[in-house]
Amino acid sequence: MTGRELDAAGIREPRLRRAYLRCRELNARHGRTYYLATRLLAPAQRPPVHALYGFARWTDDLVDEATPGTAPATVAARLDELAVALAAGLARGHSDDPVLAAVVDTARRYRIAPELFTAFLRSMRMDLTTTDYPDRAALAEYVHGSAEVIGLQVLPVLGTVTSLTEARGPAAALGTAFQLTNFLRDVAEDLDRGRVYLPADELAAFGVDRALLRWCRDRGRAEPRVRRALADQIATTRAIYRRAWPGIAMLDPVSRPCVATAFRLYGGILERIEAQDHDVFARRVAVGTGRRLAVAGTALSRAVVARGRRRLAGSGPSGKEHI
Repeated sequence: MTGRELDAAGIREPRLRRAYLRCRELNARHGRTYYLATRLLAPAQRPPVHALYGFARWTDDLVDEATPGTAPATVAARLDELAVALAAGLARGHSDDPVLAAVVDTARRYRIAPELFTAFLRSMRMDLTTTDYPDRAALAEYVHGSAEVIGLQVLPVLGTVTSLTEARGPAAALGTAFQLTNFLRDVAEDLDRGRVYLPADELAAFGVDRALLRWCRDRGRAEPRVRRALADQIATTRAIYRRAWPGIAMLDPVSRPCVATAFRLYGGILERIEAQDHDVFARRVAVGTGRRLAVAGTALSRAVVARGRRRLAGSGPSGKEHI
């Protein structure tokens, strides 16, 4: 994040600028696809998006990257402390924390409902005690807080040409699609953390259970039943992407290239899984740098045109109503 971006966003207080820079670092380090897509946003939009995604990654790391042997109760206490500090900051409209300062400032500027942060922290706590999901309804409860609310938080920053209420459904669906894509790519790594983020009943329909997934992980290759189960999960995830797609046209034109790029890059992860014959155990699936840059490069011209039209119109993204 450059000084120009912070200036464009009206962020001039030194403490706040440092907090936004910290969130930008967190976003860049942990979310290569998200971070690349944010480069397509208008400069004034980037700092608040970095704040929201950076906070999400920072909190997730409290759970996933705790020191080995750390008791779940200790991690839970840290999350509780974070929740108290965030709630206090949101109530006051400012925070002195080096990360939360940017998050609270963004929430205040864009009137983001505190309940969305509460739901996110609730899902983070679930990771301390929940290791399996019996069905899609149970998984959906987790995904609402871990992913849907992120889409809803970012929505007023992106702006809409419709009401925010109308755009909420597609925004939540896109968050879900991205999260489910991550679950499919990261089956092996999640197993190493003791978790399975795939509905047990849907896996069972193909003769797959945790023990078989563990067998695949130990041998570094997918068993045929697992391949079929993952193909079925990809089909379900693609249906959610289709529900999300109309939401891109609801966004402010300046924001559409960013979200369309993330949409295509994450969809590309599913294509890569299929190209490996659904074997997510042999190697971690990733969209290559060349492909990512090609997609982003194509979108950049559209982003530049949209920003030019915005400057001529003399207005910014709409959509700052309370959600």
